[in-house]
Amino acid sequence: MTTKVLLAHSFFLKNDRKQTEKMRPYPPLGTLYAAAYLRNAGYDVSLFDATFAAGVEDFEAVFEKNRPQFVVLYEDQFHFLNKMCLGHAREAACRMSEFARSRAAIVIAAGADVTDHPEAYFSRGVQYAISGEADHRLGELIDVLSGRLTGAVESLPGVAIPSAGYPEGMRRNPPAAPERHPDQFPFPARDLIDVAKYRSAWLAAHGYFSVNMVSTRGCPFHCNWCAKPIWGQRYAMRSPANVADELALIKRTLRPDHIWFADDIFGLQPHWVAEFAREVETRDASIPFMIQSRVDLMTEVAVSGLARAGCAEVWMGVESGSQKILDAMDKGTRIAQAPGAVERLRKAGIRACFFIQLGYPGEGMEDILATIRLVRETLPDDIGVSVSYPLPGTKLYNMVKAELGDKRHWDESNDMAMMFRGPFRTPFYRTLRDLLHRDLVLRQRLRSGVESAETIEAQLELLERDWSAWQSSEADYRQEEPTQIFKYYDAAAAPDLSERWN
Repeated sequence: MTTKVLLAHSFFLKNDRKQTEKMRPYPPLGTLYAAAYLRNAGYDVSLFDATFAAGVEDFEAVFEKNRPQFVVLYEDQFHFLNKMCLGHAREAACRMSEFARSRAAIVIAAGADVTDHPEAYFSRGVQYAISGEADHRLGELIDVLSGRLTGAVESLPGVAIPSAGYPEGMRRNPPAAPERHPDQFPFPARDLIDVAKYRSAWLAAHGYFSVNMVSTRGCPFHCNWCAKPIWGQRYAMRSPANVADELALIKRTLRPDHIWFADDIFGLQPHWVAEFAREVETRDASIPFMIQSRVDLMTEVAVSGLARAGCAEVWMGVESGSQKILDAMDKGTRIAQAPGAVERLRKAGIRACFFIQLGYPGEGMEDILATIRLVRETLPDDIGVSVSYPLPGTKLYNMVKAELGDKRHWDESNDMAMMFRGPFRTPFYRTLRDLLHRDLVLRQRLRSGVESAETIEAQLELLERDWSAWQSSEADYRQEEPTQIFKYYDAAAAPDLSERWN
């Protein structure tokens, strides 16, 4: 009898107000990679996709229908929301685990939060946790547990199991090395998802349909607030031909209007981007796509390649308009690089967007004003604004962990809660976020020249009153004895990007 494996993830869209309002749902890419890997190994694989589900009861119904021997709670490691380890997702995963155990299934869990805090899952029924990149490890673990292969779980790298005889009540096997040749992984098992639901949601909310994919695993840069529980400080790039093959397949079978490359950093090498453009053109595989990158990677060669391949939008981690803050973050970029990146992208017809991070330790009002000036001077096409989030395993977390209270995870992605003693309290940053968005939209409208300049300028005058009121409230929201940045480590050298993996 073929061994049945039910793969599941726990991000229920309905539990996250911001993501529900945005309505940009993507399938759980990492989970689909794992499904394809197991299916290629001969297992009978089914999927519970929580995205549009009503609740854990829907998982229970899928379980009863399939009656699997194994349940794998496998979070999508390619989605930024899972780095945040949101409280509602953890609780849903634990409830699913408890139900599966009550039906005598063997429960395995993998993902960012599981890597950092397996004990939280062991206490709720999970029997085996996989740390880091889990594709190979999952196959090896199920091979051993199902009896397909002889061996001991205790010998499998990257696996943790509850054990009273070890510190923290668990045994952690030595970590496994991540895969350096990602072309070997099969394309994600997208046939397991209800594509029609995703298409319908996108078309209703935005008038187009977007699909996610990745070209790399990991990121080699050293931003000290960025969590890397899956790949660590490692990266591996797929070949341009392999990525173009998948893009062509998606274009032919799913017919999307748009692609989101969910890589932490897309296009680490300008010549890779140029080669990718050639491969896309050869296959007639171009679909408008969006990426995440850095201002220092937006060279002439890279931008030219992106435009040829079909790139429509680039989100860059600008973070701050203050060089002092960028240096404190170990960002490795210069303020002066941002305007040039925006200009090159605009000339190529590509939207240039910024990620902005507020509330980093040591950030003063002058640093915040510098960020506001940078946004006004460059007028990016869009911005995403957040506050510094101390993710477990990061250098930032280690610097502020002594001041963390009971709240160590955001409840949902729009929480914007300061979890350490930042320069200002949470409401100050929430107001700043809203003002910055309003300011950018008005100045974009003014620049476009479509509307009456007098009308827009009148609205800007009203907005300036709100800016003044916000700035006047500074003393009311300033923290007493805010966290100060301290470096307990030596600065790392810039990453060597000469190879397609490290």
